This record gives sequence, structure tokens and C-alpha cells, in this order.
Amino acid sequence: MSGHGAHVDPSNKRVALLIALLALVLAFSETLGKSAQTAALTHNIEASNLWSFFQAKTIRMTTLRTAAESMEATPGLGEAAKGQVAKWKATATRYDSEPDTGEGRKELMARAKEQEAKRDRAMAAYHHYEFASALVQIAIVLSSAMIITGIAALGWVAIGLGGLGIVFSAIGFFTPTSVHLF
Repeated sequence: MSGHGAHVDPSNKRVALLIALLALVLAFSETLGKSAQTAALTHNIEASNLWSFFQAKTIRMTTLRTAAESMEATPGLGEAAKGQVAKWKATATRYDSEPDTGEGRKELMARAKEQEAKRDRAMAAYHHYEFASALVQIAIVLSSAMIITGIAALGWVAIGLGGLGIVFSAIGFFTPTSVHLF
């Protein structure tokens, strides 16, 4: 044996390049998956906060309406009391809808549902990225096994799985709610 190093099988170079490309796809799918997971958690917390605010407004509104109805049922209600009842009813109505501030029950419900939709989209993307990562990891293992065993079929299966990983990453990025696997 002469020369500066051992002979390298050219097919091993191609497999090494395949592994490098698969690792790149894996890095993207893992990074995008983590980002989607974080977004889902953030939107879930925001939705939860908005629903809590909605519940607080509901309790306040119910309390004011009950107080107004109780006072109205009192015989011989004076003008001052009638004025207070009107204020309570107006406040209860404002608690139900405050378009100016976006903090009425109706507006809070809409905002909470919007956050839930964003959460659901991010979770769908996360699941696609996770599936893509699993496929690419298996493809990397099969590519490595091909180098050791020399079985070309392992390389073709690895290419197929890597391609599927790219497809699922693209679905997660562009249309995460279009395909439902889980």
C-alpha cells in the first residue's frame, strides 16, 4: 500500500454528502419545530389569560345585573336608587361589549378564539416538524448503515425517507392544518 492515505470508495463520498444534506434538513426541521412549539405555548397562555379576563367580566356583569334587579324589586325606589340602577345596567352592558378598548366579553371571546386558532396551527406545524425529524433521523441511520454494509437499497430508502422529511417540513411551514396525521 503506497500513497498518502487509504483508497476512499467514491460511493462513500456520495453517501457522506447525503448524510450532510440530511443533517441540514434535520437541523431546519428541529429548529422550526422548537419555534412552533414555543409559539403554541405562547398562544395557549394568551388564550388562557383572555378566557380568565372573560370570566372575570362575566362575574362582574352578573353581579351588577343581580344588584340592579334586586334594587328594582324594592318597593318605593327613590330617584337616587333609580339612578344607581341605571348606572349598574349601563356598566353591565359595557362589560358585555367594549369595542373601543377591546375588553368587553364579546371582544375578549373573539381575541381568545383567535389565539386558540394560532395555537392550533402552531401545534399542527410542530407535529409535522417532529415527524419530519424522525424520518430524517432514520434516513441518516440507514445511510450510515449503507456505508458499513454496502447495501445500496439502504441508500435509496434513506433518500426516500429524507424526501418525505422535506415534504413534512414543507407542510409544517406552509399548510400545517392541511394534513392530519395525529
